[in-house]
Amino acid sequence: MSKAQLDFVTYCIGNLAERLEVSQRDVFNRLKTSGILLTYLIPGYEVLHTFSKEYLMNDILEYMREKGVA
Repeated sequence: MSKAQLDFVTYCIGNLAERLEVSQRDVFNRLKTSGILLTYLIPGYEVLHTFSKEYLMNDILEYMREKGVA
């Protein structure tokens, strides 16, 4: 994982934690166990990091709901 991808993942986790009102550790665990982290966020970095914060958070939350971890 590149530094840019790591920064992006950290950004997403922090914003999702704030939005869901849970800890960042909890969000990380949800993303990791559901596979979203390794199969969506990291590989999709090149496209995903161009989206607005609002769009990105909504997109990830919707995917989390589909995976049953939201």
